[in-house]
Amino acid sequence: MAFLHRVINGGGTLEREYAIGSGRMDLCLSYGPLTLAMELKVWRDGAPDPLAEGLAQLDGYQAGLGLDWGWLIIFDRRAGQPPIAERTASGEAQSPQGRRIAVVRA
Repeated sequence: MAFLHRVINGGGTLEREYAIGSGRMDLCLSYGPLTLAMELKVWRDGAPDPLAEGLAQLDGYQAGLGLDWGWLIIFDRRAGQPPIAERTASGEAQSPQGRRIAVVRA
């Protein structure tokens, strides 16, 4: 999250565990008129891929904030994964209600 502090120092705000609706969004970054909803998930050994859960969760946060774009970051902490430089990837997905979500896997 340290890189986000450069945005804050430029006049933005960063809220952690931002209360929205019945949940708590991990990060809410605001800079001028721009607001970004961000959800972080960790994929651990023995657990299913958190993509579907994260998309649904972020969808609710986006609805509460009136946003059509958000970010889902999934950290793969399962044993035997290649180095982070080799496994880091990004793409786009849709939430259950059709909102756009950037998905970053690291």
